[in-house]
Amino acid sequence: MDELTMRIAHYKQQGFYCSQILILLGLENQGKENPELVRAMHGAAGGLCGAGELCGALIGGTCLLALYAGRGLPEEIEDPRQATMVQTLVAWFKGTYGEPYGGIRCAEILAGDPQNKVRCGQMVRGVYEKVQTLLIENGFDPFGL
Repeated sequence: MDELTMRIAHYKQQGFYCSQILILLGLENQGKENPELVRAMHGAAGGLCGAGELCGALIGGTCLLALYAGRGLPEEIEDPRQATMVQTLVAWFKGTYGEPYGGIRCAEILAGDPQNKVRCGQMVRGVYEKVQTLLIENGFDPFGL
């Protein structure tokens, strides 16, 4: 098991959800902790608090991109690269996971079968790696801010 898989498994064993794990990985890369942000990401878990809607891994990935390119203070300006990175991530996610799993909603991905939850860890890893690639390609340091 490689380091990233171990990091994801560690957070999953602690009871964190896809969206939270992605933010935890990003914060960890930056040497930061932010329990309030991690708590807020719980709102995306299970497709919006278990509603089976948009996949939390995709939401978490877009939020991870925003952690680097979004606006957080009144004097900050949203980085224009954010929209392009998010659009690229969504298109990639639809092609990589949406097509084979029948959509990008949790209910579609899991298809009512608890055994399909194995897909979640794979998607978290895939989204994390794609986000890292997008950040680097757009001039961001995933291990800084």
